Amino acid sequence: MNPKLRIAAITDEFSPDLSVALEPMAAIGMTGAELRVVFGKNIMNLTPEELDLAKTLIDAKGMEVIAIASPLLKCVLPGGGEVDSRFQHDIFASKHTFEDQPRLTDHAFVVAKKMGARVIRVFSYWRTVDPEKCFDGIVKALSNLAEAAAKEDLIIGLENEHACNIGTAAETARILDVVKHPNLKLVWDPANALVGGETPFPYGYGLLPKDRIVHVHAKDCHMEGHTPIWGPLGTRSVDWKGQITALLADGYSGYLSLETHWPGPNGSKLEGSVICGWNLRGLAAA
Repeated sequence: MNPKLRIAAITDEFSPDLSVALEPMAAIGMTGAELRVVFGKNIMNLTPEELDLAKTLIDAKGMEVIAIASPLLKCVLPGGGEVDSRFQHDIFASKHTFEDQPRLTDHAFVVAKKMGARVIRVFSYWRTVDPEKCFDGIVKALSNLAEAAAKEDLIIGLENEHACNIGTAAETARILDVVKHPNLKLVWDPANALVGGETPFPYGYGLLPKDRIVHVHAKDCHMEGHTPIWGPLGTRSVDWKGQITALLADGYSGYLSLETHWPGPNGSKLEGSVICGWNLRGLAAA
């Protein structure tokens, strides 16, 4: 059966070598590529020639670049208090400071335009022990990003990330209610909400403004204390069947983008992503 929603993947979940990643993605029936680590380098660090090559490889598979998975606002906010050490900080070959953000923003816009991607994924600064101290700073940063993106006809996609200050649906709904800019939308990640201590579906999803969801990340885990144990998509604690049914009922027309996280059988991330990719296709077709 064909998926009722379009499916995609963050390419480096299959392989940091884009030419390797695209083969199984195409075989699964994915039509979108989300770029984070390409040719072993963070997407923000690729040369113009490497970006051209990436675009050529993706075009050759009949795919589109759907999002730039940038590391924007994945840093410490000055004055935000002590960073919460419970959560792992995934940096994906990219470590930047607060002072780097204006330069990164400008470059993210350039990369998105060059690759034909409309969505730039961003975060909400590394989570502190008192996220409330960061709220005003996040509002300011997201407002500025959305305003700048509007001038370029781009969308800022805020991902709810458990290691950052906006991690749950409740936290996300609050920030979106304050920053109502039409160029700020949500990259909804149910598994991240689960790690943040929330039941992502139906509870968390029910809190969200459905018309602000521009993109959905798909991965799955169960929790052991504060530690997520990642596994094959659709086999752990996130109700993916219910979530996808609800997205369809609510008129969502974006992509479901695989972000495997599971190390895979015998540590083979490529094999794990192939398994999760086919699971995603099945869930999207049900």
